Amino acid sequence: MGTVTTDEGIEIYYKDWGKGQPIVFSHGWPLSADDWDAQMLFFLNHGYRVIAHDRRGHGRSSQVGDGHDMDHYADDLAAVTAHLDLKSAIHVGHSTGGGEVVHYIARHGESRVSKAAIISAVPPLMVQTPANPKGLPKKVFDDFQVALAANRSQFYRDVAAGPFYNYNKTGKPSEATIENWWRQGMMGGAKAHYDGIVAFSQTDFTEDLKKINVPVLVMHSEDDQIVPYVAAGPLSATLLKNGTLKTYKGFPHGMPTTQAETINADLLAFLKA
Repeated sequence: MGTVTTDEGIEIYYKDWGKGQPIVFSHGWPLSADDWDAQMLFFLNHGYRVIAHDRRGHGRSSQVGDGHDMDHYADDLAAVTAHLDLKSAIHVGHSTGGGEVVHYIARHGESRVSKAAIISAVPPLMVQTPANPKGLPKKVFDDFQVALAANRSQFYRDVAAGPFYNYNKTGKPSEATIENWWRQGMMGGAKAHYDGIVAFSQTDFTEDLKKINVPVLVMHSEDDQIVPYVAAGPLSATLLKNGTLKTYKGFPHGMPTTQAETINADLLAFLKA
């Protein structure tokens, strides 16, 4: 593990384990690199070099008051990949991290990238607009910000215990999983997480997706309660030049954690294809 200091003087924390072809993991909101434990251990054991960073304002990175938008997220990711001089890297993003990966590739080019995968990801656009009628009403995200500002700890507990892992549907919550989600969220900064709600919900990735040429695996569940399937996965796969859609049923938004065995196997098959 280490840190890279960006041109703005912001420290971005990262883990870097193993040797081989690099896989770079971008986490979801409001979490940290720790959310990739199941993937990093798995792919490390399969001979890959695995790297995951904490987004600015999240986890162990600098808790700055500004720059919580996709341009800065992508530039910070670029700083990590340049610092480590990564070549032929595979980028994997979950949720907000999927948007970060898409924007990074479109904004910084494909010279360091071989493939990508986006899981339960926010592209093309989460918020409802006349051009995106299947998106979620803006009030949903406004209410997120209200709840966060009022009692961030309780809000995070409610998200983890409910829709993030579909525990409100299954009735079989894992207390350890809920506590780990809450722990990661509370490590980060309230301002970064507050602004991040706008970043993940209102950024339109349509043109970014159209620019990408490398193969991209789009993994999404029809039962995702955070990023609805109808406005996300299938649309992203269609907009990509070389996109492949993998659809799941019954899996939650946080399926890299709860269904790690399936997700890891499908990712590995894509990487080896």
